[in-house]
Amino acid sequence: MTTTIGKIFDLTVKKYPNKQAIYDVRKNVRYTYKEWSEQVNRLANALLKEGVQKGDRVSTFMFNTEELGTTFFACAKIGAIFNPINFRLTPEEVAYILSDATPKVVLFEKALEPVISSIANRFDKTTFWFIDDEAPTYTASYQEKLAASSSRDVKADVKETDLYAFIYTSGTTGRPKGVMHTHRNMVDQSVFCIASGKLNAEDVGLVTAPMFHCAELHCAFLPRIHVGASNVILHQFNPQSILQLIEQEKISKFFAAPTMWNMLLQEDLSKYDLSSLQLGLYGAAPMAPSLVHALHDNLGISLVQAYGMTEMGPAITFLSETDQLRKAGSAGQAALSHDIRVVRTREDGPSDPDDVVPVGETGEIIVQGPCMMVGYFNREDATTKALYKGWYHSGDIGYLDDEGYLYVNDRVDDMIISGGENIYPREVEDLLHAHPGVLDVAVVGQPDDRWGETVSAFVVKKDPNVSEEELDNHCKNSNQLANYKRPRKYIFCDALPRNASGKIMKFVLRKQLEELFTPGTKNS
Repeated sequence: MTTTIGKIFDLTVKKYPNKQAIYDVRKNVRYTYKEWSEQVNRLANALLKEGVQKGDRVSTFMFNTEELGTTFFACAKIGAIFNPINFRLTPEEVAYILSDATPKVVLFEKALEPVISSIANRFDKTTFWFIDDEAPTYTASYQEKLAASSSRDVKADVKETDLYAFIYTSGTTGRPKGVMHTHRNMVDQSVFCIASGKLNAEDVGLVTAPMFHCAELHCAFLPRIHVGASNVILHQFNPQSILQLIEQEKISKFFAAPTMWNMLLQEDLSKYDLSSLQLGLYGAAPMAPSLVHALHDNLGISLVQAYGMTEMGPAITFLSETDQLRKAGSAGQAALSHDIRVVRTREDGPSDPDDVVPVGETGEIIVQGPCMMVGYFNREDATTKALYKGWYHSGDIGYLDDEGYLYVNDRVDDMIISGGENIYPREVEDLLHAHPGVLDVAVVGQPDDRWGETVSAFVVKKDPNVSEEELDNHCKNSNQLANYKRPRKYIFCDALPRNASGKIMKFVLRKQLEELFTPGTKNS
């Protein structure tokens, strides 16, 4: 049997036709699997009527909505390539992706209409569909398109080896690249996440992380549909709304980036009945050990971490609930059917997969597995470099311990070299994060004439009275950090710049350092 995303959706509908599949909080709409299947089929037929054929791209530009999920499965059923776009992007960034992916149809919502209206006239071969009421004149109405289409099932020749999506990278170091994945890639990814998250049909999952990103889409949303669980879709992240929905809808499991979990802990948890919550999934960025302990102590839930990257689907490791405290700070062990190596980095080209470093020694993390991308769309050179000798080269620096647990230090590009010594920002960040007066922190290198680079820390305060001197003493008095690694500058800020996956955009912070301090500043 050909295993495709559309096929697993149909199998779930057949098995649980009358079970609630979707509750869209924004619209206050609930669908059973049978009712949602009719919506998916209507959209699939509407896209076919529009001239969308197998291999054509269909883009979405919206927050978390039922319509994004419906488009996801409608594209899968007709063999169109799904292209969800980051709702935080600027008009020019969106225009770049549309120019690269060349979609036939773009579906978008009212909240993002100013972005689309400013660039739509550049794309005369693309049709724009508006999912809300009162569609602008340059768009077609999504609701009218569906109303005029049949809900009959779509029979299309879609194979598991066919491309399913272009998921664009976050572009933290340059132009975003369209990662190409097949149906089989994502069905396998779903199975791994079902096993690691212990998902079953009785679960009620909350969609609060961005659906356009593969962490939510592939590790949480799709696996829940795969097993027949229910999904509550929250339009945008809001800590109080999340806590209310956990109580109201009896949410059992959901995925969030560490910064989101941290924001939940800042609320008065005693106001809510959170007894239904069983498991919290996190990923997209490392979680400081102090935050792992705080979640365990305050919410009393089990945690599972997934670490990975868009190019791998994304998850390549899982840290189980039984290892959260014992292996705090680790990214876990390799996912099923995945092979991970840590190899010596090279300056003259990609790391050699055979140049494996000893246990405990740092190097570049490379991986092989069934969810590995086909490549980057229209980027042959980048594909060749990333998939050198059949291994995906992550660009992340880390090490494996003697039990095979992976520890991720940092990105190769984020490593700080001061006085010839390598400094990994994460170990400094973890120490500062453990200070009770710190809410969030990011460490970057600042160019320095004497040392090459020095360490600077951007800090979001939890306690408004915390001072630079207090944090510096915290580092000096710790036995966890060598003196040369401690920050020489502290920059207090209201928030850290993060992309939609929760990753800190350190290139933005480095730019801010350039603007705040003149080049060549010497530090103590």
